[in-house]
Amino acid sequence: MSLPLIFHDDYSPPFPADHRFPMDKFRLLRDHLVDSGVVRDEQLLRPALCPPDILALAHDPAYIARFMSGELSREDQRRLGLPWSEPLARRTVRAVGGSLLTAEQALRHGLACHLAGGTHHAHYDYPAGFCIFNDLAIISRYLLASGRVGRVLIFDCDVHQGDGTARLLADTEEAITVSLHCERNFPARKAQSDWDIPLPMGMGDADYLQVVDETLNYLLPFYKPDLVLYDAGVDVHQDDALGYLKLTDQGLAARDCAVLHHCLGRDIPVMGVIGGGYSKDRLALARRHGILHHSARQVWLERGLGPA
Repeated sequence: MSLPLIFHDDYSPPFPADHRFPMDKFRLLRDHLVDSGVVRDEQLLRPALCPPDILALAHDPAYIARFMSGELSREDQRRLGLPWSEPLARRTVRAVGGSLLTAEQALRHGLACHLAGGTHHAHYDYPAGFCIFNDLAIISRYLLASGRVGRVLIFDCDVHQGDGTARLLADTEEAITVSLHCERNFPARKAQSDWDIPLPMGMGDADYLQVVDETLNYLLPFYKPDLVLYDAGVDVHQDDALGYLKLTDQGLAARDCAVLHHCLGRDIPVMGVIGGGYSKDRLALARRHGILHHSARQVWLERGLGPA
C-alpha cells in the first residue's frame, strides 16, 4: 500500500485564464506529482460526490440548493469571487467528497493527503474568499456524528484565519480549531477559534517552525485527538501573491514534516489538505503545493507505514 493520495479530474474545470484564483493548480499539482515520481496516475484514489445530507451537517440546505442551481445572490457572488458554472458546482461537491475520502484513508492507514481541500472561509449559509462548502467542518461533523472519532483537531496553517471553520464548529466541543495565521490579512473581521495564533508580518522559517513545534507539543498531549486535519496552506510562502509571511521552500518542507511527525509520533492519524496558494506562475505554485505530498511520502517511508 503506497501513501494514499486523492484527486479527481473534476478539480480543474474550465475557468477564466486571467482569474486571480488559480483553478488549474490542482491539475498541475497532479502532473507534478506524477512527473516527479511521487505517484502514478492510476494509484490516485478518485472520490465520489459528497452526498447532500453530509454537506448539510455544516451548511444550510437552502444555501446548498441555491449554490447548486446557480442562484446565489449578487452579494454572495461578490463574497465568493468565483464565476458560477455547472462544472464548478460539480467540482465543489467532488472536492468535499475527496476530503472525506482522505479522512477515511488517514484513519485506516495513519496518513493520507488530498490534492485539494482546505476551504476554511465558507460559512453556514454563504460563501467567502473562494470557499463554498467548508470541508474541514463537514469532515469533523461527519466523523463525530458517525462515531468514527471522539475528538478531532484542525491544525490550520493557511496564512489567512480559518474564520468559517471557527464559526461553524464553535458549538462542537469535540472539534478543536487551531489557526496559525498572519495577524494582518484577510478576513478583516476575525472569528474566534479555540486557539488563534496570530503571526507578525514578515515572519520567516525559524520563528515560524518554533511556533509550530511549541503549539503541537502543547495541544496534542492536551487534547489527544483521534484525527488531525492539517491545512497545509502555502500562502505563507515568501513569493505568494496574497500572503505576508516569508517562508521558503525549505521552511514549508520542514513545517510539513514537523506536523506529520508530531502527530504520527503520538499515534494520531493525520490527513493533509493543500489550503491556499496564489501566484501567476502556476507551475511554481503547483510545485509549492507538492511539498506537502513529497514530505508526506518521505514521512510515510521513514515510519515504515507502507512501501513506496
